[in-house]
Amino acid sequence: MKSIKWPKHSILAIAIIATWIKTVIVYHTSFEMDIENAMQELILIINPLSFILFAYGISLFFKTSKVRNRYLITISVLLAIVLYANVAFYSFYNDFITFAVLFQTSNFGDLGGSISEIINITDLLYFADVIVLILAIKYVPKVKEMSPVRPQMRKAYFVLTMAVLFLNLGLAETERPQLLTRAFDRELLVKNIGTYNYHLYDIYVQSKSSAQRALADGSSLVEVDNYVQANQASVNPEMFGKYKGRNVILVQLESLQSFVINNEMNGQVVTPFLNSLTNDKDTFYFSDFYHQTGLGKTSDSEFIVENSLFGLGRGAVFFTHGGNTYNSMAEKLGENGYFTNVMHSNNSSFWNRNEIYKSFNIDKFYDIESYDVNEENSVNWGLKDIPFFEQSVDLMTGMQQPFYSKMITLTNHYPFTLDPEDIMIPEYTSNSGTLNRYFQTARYLDESIKVFFNELKEAGLYDNSIIVMYGDHYGISENHNKAMSMYLNKEEITPYDSALLQSVPLFIHVPGSGDGQEIDKTAGQIDLRPTILHLLGIETTNDMQLGADIFSDEHEDFVIFRDGRFVTDKLVYAGEVCYERETGEPTAIEACQPYIDRSLIELDYSDQIINGDLLRFYDEETGNLLQEKLEEKIEE
Repeated sequence: MKSIKWPKHSILAIAIIATWIKTVIVYHTSFEMDIENAMQELILIINPLSFILFAYGISLFFKTSKVRNRYLITISVLLAIVLYANVAFYSFYNDFITFAVLFQTSNFGDLGGSISEIINITDLLYFADVIVLILAIKYVPKVKEMSPVRPQMRKAYFVLTMAVLFLNLGLAETERPQLLTRAFDRELLVKNIGTYNYHLYDIYVQSKSSAQRALADGSSLVEVDNYVQANQASVNPEMFGKYKGRNVILVQLESLQSFVINNEMNGQVVTPFLNSLTNDKDTFYFSDFYHQTGLGKTSDSEFIVENSLFGLGRGAVFFTHGGNTYNSMAEKLGENGYFTNVMHSNNSSFWNRNEIYKSFNIDKFYDIESYDVNEENSVNWGLKDIPFFEQSVDLMTGMQQPFYSKMITLTNHYPFTLDPEDIMIPEYTSNSGTLNRYFQTARYLDESIKVFFNELKEAGLYDNSIIVMYGDHYGISENHNKAMSMYLNKEEITPYDSALLQSVPLFIHVPGSGDGQEIDKTAGQIDLRPTILHLLGIETTNDMQLGADIFSDEHEDFVIFRDGRFVTDKLVYAGEVCYERETGEPTAIEACQPYIDRSLIELDYSDQIINGDLLRFYDEETGNLLQEKLEEKIEE
């Protein structure tokens, strides 16, 4: 019986086809990307091919089959690792890895149980193409005489590769014009140019942003400053300076979203203490407030609130631009006599805090070394919130007043686990263990805030303080939409619903004021800096900030998300669809277009400030460019 005569480059073909098929399957099974029509499906299918053809095609330059095969296996393993890393990252962040995130490895050691929740034995299937290739090399009959590849064949191969790439880009541009101008929308990029090409483009964008600082000068700020000044909201004269001289206690409520406020879970009240504050006579409760974070999550929230600028669309500013010049809220308060500090019972290097807090001019960081942390009082990510607040108040009693303390909670963090003695309500009963446990840790967080208020009263710090509390970012990602639809009694969670679910609670509690009320203005974290400073009577007229005082009559009901979505009091823009906010029904894109344009402008201006480190050329006291800095730049 004659043996099968295999084509000379059958191993190369097997490698290409196996990785291509696996990648397309992973797109459909591991990423939740909305495919709206046949064209988008076709683009999704062909977009991995050009990079795969190119990467494997390099093997055609090697002279022996042994070297070629080793190269093919190496590339197969590398591509599998890249794809799997995106799958693991996506399952946690509902996003794709950026080049900048790779520099955040100092955080990985603290992820602990979060990673164990993501990885399991079935993940070996993501390396199925590697196994197929190894078996093919072992068992497919080898060509007896392996001659060098003819130049004409290589040329034809790479012409085909370029043709596939241009076909992909052409279809993508037809389906989504100006695709590459939306570099912050990673899902859109992956849907259209593929995971592997996306990473090449990401490296290009990151390199470009890194070069911006070296090339920047103060003239770059002129256009940004004109925009900021033109869009400033005036102060509310009745609120400006009303609480001057009080201590400011800022509490970031880890992963707390608004859907649990004034709500129940199977008859169980989730946040009884925070619920009581929503109609408290001393509390301003903002019921239409949104987080605006990106991949930096908690650190992004810190950055936005401190600087009234957006985080970056690629990685965390805390890592990528920790040495920049900033005009933080902490610095502003320090200039007005406040002792400024951060209280967070984690390692000082986590999120690069030990470095960027110097750039924020924060006087002291009370990190894990300032707390008594042991196995009995810790869970999941570290010190439980109740002992954290108790120990923090002890530290506050020794502070000079007035002080500004930013407190960062931990317990209500993915994977939302508690010790049995801390469980106050039963789990929810959906198909998502994450959502089921979330209600329990949110309940514990609520209880810890109640304890915190009582501790402040006993320490004599309560009456002369403003306590600002807000959710830092979402806790339940879109990966759990099926469970969320069950909880919210909806047929499905649409992009419109997902946008509104980014609402997080904001409370400004002013003991003894009697000024409390619910405020339903549409606002975001970027608005907190001017709002807080104005309540203390501190001017921000010359500050390079993109937010606006929420109490101002000129504050606009318009919140931009880091990924380009936005919410107003009348419209929601999500999934590239414009919705009427009241009905949730799609409407003409023309209604959203002015806001889309402004979103792109503000995100770009914020990126320019950060990437170019432009505030080194700016004098926040006068609002003028620093001429001596410009002269230094010219001399360089």
